[in-house]
Amino acid sequence: MKNILILCTGNSCRSQIAHGFFQKYAGEKAHIYSAGVETHGVNPKAISIMKEIGINLSKYTSNHMDEYVAIDFDYIITVCDSAKERCPVFPVKTTQIHRNFTDPAGKDIEAFRKVRGEIEVFAKAFLKEKL
Repeated sequence: MKNILILCTGNSCRSQIAHGFFQKYAGEKAHIYSAGVETHGVNPKAISIMKEIGINLSKYTSNHMDEYVAIDFDYIITVCDSAKERCPVFPVKTTQIHRNFTDPAGKDIEAFRKVRGEIEVFAKAFLKEKL
């Protein structure tokens, strides 16, 4: 079983959306975690756009990366440039992957849907290759 951490700045939009898709598509093959280098709370628009496609984020919480220091991650995926720059050094066995997605926070619902689609494509491709 793989451990995957999805890291973003505030763990409110992009990492939460990615967490939902990775959880859905990885199934029993991985434990999925998401965190931020800060915590901003889960964005209501992220919850709403994921609910549209049957993924429930309403029980997700915004977590700080320090909460997961004791976990040996196989992959750490940064989903924004800020998180990549501020990502701490993890053990050698951890593979770090970066993919910057546009921050939809403060934008209309269509911006959230666009990012949702991009993240879903990325999650499917990543999991197909790595799991």
